[in-house]
Amino acid sequence: MDKLSQAQSELREMDALAAADSPVHRLHPLCKLLVTVCYIVTVVSFPKYDFSGLAVMVLYPVILFQAAGIPVRLCFYRLRIVLPLVCAVGLVNPFLDHTPLLRLGNLVVTGGVVSMLTLMMKGIFSLMASFLLIATTPIDSLCAALRKLHIPSILVTLLLLTYRYIGVMIQEVAVMTEAYKLRAPGQKGIHISAWGSFLGQLLLRSIDRAEELYGSMLLRGFRGEFYYADVPPCRMSGVLFTVGCAAAFLAARLVNVPALLGSLFVR
Repeated sequence: MDKLSQAQSELREMDALAAADSPVHRLHPLCKLLVTVCYIVTVVSFPKYDFSGLAVMVLYPVILFQAAGIPVRLCFYRLRIVLPLVCAVGLVNPFLDHTPLLRLGNLVVTGGVVSMLTLMMKGIFSLMASFLLIATTPIDSLCAALRKLHIPSILVTLLLLTYRYIGVMIQEVAVMTEAYKLRAPGQKGIHISAWGSFLGQLLLRSIDRAEELYGSMLLRGFRGEFYYADVPPCRMSGVLFTVGCAAAFLAARLVNVPALLGSLFVR
């Protein structure tokens, strides 16, 4: 399977994951959206040296991945391209911050190392929570939740169309790549001399395809805003989930749970 076919397959698998049935999938999309935003804000707000306090925040995505029946390794596999970029953000910290924070025998752990690990964990946890939201909530339901928060309809429509148009773009690239291979048998990939014309043709084909899609949307009654998925009213379980998670995040932010447990065991 080539990369384009793999990308199409992964998009279909994401839609299949979001359409599954589990306690997490059945939660109200607005509740999951609010909890995800609250989680990311809490994770980002941890001080740069509070590595132990931040570590306890991994429980939220890991527990919900298990409850949703989604392997955690699938999250890391889907984010395999983004994760190295996120982790690379803090690589310069050890060279900028030489403040000694911990001594392990002859090894001195500086503030730069701790802040680097903390920054990496913040990025990884935020990506895990975002992936969990997308993998358990259909895009239509997610857009409906955004509209309930009074996000401008133009932004929500752009989000929905961008998500839907990714598959169309991949299909167009696959057709053009296949046509190029038929005209250049035995050649691996697209020659650098053809990159300009290839991208130009892709742009023109994308514009034509976009006009066709827009025309079909107008014929189906599109007048600037979609009628998103019919989201049922929020149940008590969704309210309890939102309030309970927000309270747990606040407690984890205000109290260093690992340090507290360590002090109890040391006694």
